[in-house]
Amino acid sequence: MIINKVSLIKYEGKMQVDGVLWEDRLATPLDIYEQYANSLDATSDFVQSKNGELDIEQIYLVIETENKCTGISGPINENVAFIIAKQLKSILIGKDAFATELIWDQMYRKLVHGRQGNPIWAISFVDCALWDLKGKALNQPVYKLLGGATVNKIPAYASMLGYNVLDMNLVKKRALAYKSKGFTAQKWFFRYGPAKGIEGLKKNIELVKTLRETLGDDYDLMFDCWQSMDVPYVLSLAAAIKKYNPKWLEECAMPDRIDSYVRLKNKINIPLAGAEHHYTRWGMNQFISQGALDIIQADPHWCGGISEMMKISALCSTHDLILIPHAGAMHSGVHFSFSQSPAHTPLIEYLVKWMPIMQFFAKEPIVPNQGFINVPEKSIGLGVEIDSTKIISQEYVFN
Repeated sequence: MIINKVSLIKYEGKMQVDGVLWEDRLATPLDIYEQYANSLDATSDFVQSKNGELDIEQIYLVIETENKCTGISGPINENVAFIIAKQLKSILIGKDAFATELIWDQMYRKLVHGRQGNPIWAISFVDCALWDLKGKALNQPVYKLLGGATVNKIPAYASMLGYNVLDMNLVKKRALAYKSKGFTAQKWFFRYGPAKGIEGLKKNIELVKTLRETLGDDYDLMFDCWQSMDVPYVLSLAAAIKKYNPKWLEECAMPDRIDSYVRLKNKINIPLAGAEHHYTRWGMNQFISQGALDIIQADPHWCGGISEMMKISALCSTHDLILIPHAGAMHSGVHFSFSQSPAHTPLIEYLVKWMPIMQFFAKEPIVPNQGFINVPEKSIGLGVEIDSTKIISQEYVFN
C-alpha cells in the first residue's frame, strides 16, 4: 500500500438557504477593538448567504496508493492545503499508507516551527485521510480499526452557532424547535464580552435565564464564551447564572492563558470545557496536568488527527476527564467517539447551521436522528465520498 499520489481538489457549488444563514455571531477575542465588535467577519469563517444561496468553495485532500486505494479528508482551507502540498507531500510519497505513526512523527518533526495552528491542521487532515484509506483497504469502518463501537448510538447536542441571541422570542422559538427534534441538550453562544460592559453582561445573563425558563430544569444547557472573556468578567457571569445550572461554560479565555482557567476552576462551581483551539497531546496535557478543565474538546481535524486523538483520549481517561470532540470534524469525530467509553465520551456536538455547510459535498453526511447519532456501521473507512451532483466546477490546486 505505497502512496504514489497526493492531490488537493477544490470543489465549487451552491447551497440553498432558507432565509438569512447567519443571523448573528458569537463574541470573539477581537471584540475589544471597536472596528471588529459588530462585524460579521470577525472570525473570518462567516460567509453570508445571498438571495437564498450560499456559494461553497471547499478543498479536499485525496491520498492514493499504487493499487488505486484512496483516502479522503476535508474540507480544508487554502492556507492548510498549501502546507500539505508544499511541506508534507514529499514525506507521503513512497510511504506505506498503513504506517500512520511513522508518517505522523516525521510530519511533526519536519514542521518544527509549526507545532500549533495551521501546520497541525495540515498534519490532522493527512492523518484522517490515511485512516480513511486504511478502512477502505480493509473494507471496514474506521471505528472498528480503533477498537470497535462501545455503544449503538450517542446523544448529540444541538450547537446553536449563528442564531439570533438578542431577540428572546426567537431564542425561545428555536430552543423549543430543537427540543422537539429530540435533542436533550443545547449549546448557545454568548454575543458579548467585557468590552460591552454591564449592558452586554446583562444580555448574556438574560439569554441563560430565558433558555432555562423555556426548556425546563431537567434540560442540559451549555454556553460558549469563545475565548472572548477574562477572569473578572467570567466570575461575574458565573455568579449570576449559577442558579440556572449550566452543564458547562466553554472556552472562557484564550487557550494559552491556562493560569486563567486554573483561577476560574478554583473559584466557580460550573464545570469548565475547552482546549478545542489547542493542539496535540502536549498542548492538552498543559490543561490536564494543571487541573484547568473538566471537559476536553480536542478536534480530530485540528489537534493532530485521529492518531493524536487516541493519545489525548488516553491522557484524559488516565485523569478521569471527559473528552467530547469539537465538531469541526464530523466523520472523524463520530468514528473516534464510538470507539470510546461512554463514561468519557458521552456526547457528540452537532453544529446545526455549520455542519450542513461543512458536509455539503459529502455523499452521506452524518445527521442526528431524534437527537442521536447512530453508529456508522455501513461506512467503509470514514464514509467520506464526494457527491458529484453538487459540483459546479472543480480544479486541482497547489500541484
